[in-house]
Amino acid sequence: MRKISTRDLTLAAVVAAIYFVLCYFGDIFSLTFGPVQVRLGEALTVLPFLFPAAAPGVTLGCLLTNILSPYGPIDMVVGTLATAVAAFLTMKMPRWYLAGLPPIVMNALLLPPMWAWATTGAVNGAFWAAYGLNLWTFVVGEAVACYVLGTVLLRALPKVKYFRPMIPAARLS
Repeated sequence: MRKISTRDLTLAAVVAAIYFVLCYFGDIFSLTFGPVQVRLGEALTVLPFLFPAAAPGVTLGCLLTNILSPYGPIDMVVGTLATAVAAFLTMKMPRWYLAGLPPIVMNALLLPPMWAWATTGAVNGAFWAAYGLNLWTFVVGEAVACYVLGTVLLRALPKVKYFRPMIPAARLS
């Protein structure tokens, strides 16, 4: 097992704080928990591709953000689980352009049924309508966050001299 360095711990803490602040700021404009959920902090979910130590930070940032969720404890558990699994899978992606895929897929699989259930309280026609709407809004919102904002991060951070020593050599190409 790899020893956790002070640098890794600091990176995770900073990522968690930035995730939370971005989502809190986005909530002012109804982006974080709005009808089309474009969490600005979700752009950070691609960071475990470059920095494996960012995975716990993204997960903690999501948990802290979900404390504010109108869907309560179920969002804290399921939403945070989706982010944790997505962060782990992002670390395993072979190419940078695939790094945004795990957050999109995990959020599409886990969150729409949870939100549909929270809205309707039963599996009926209204549930399936809410599920379908939530599925598409989550996919669109995550794609914007991960493939638009996240791609900017993935392409820019390796060019910053400070971050280069922290990025595994295989990820710099």
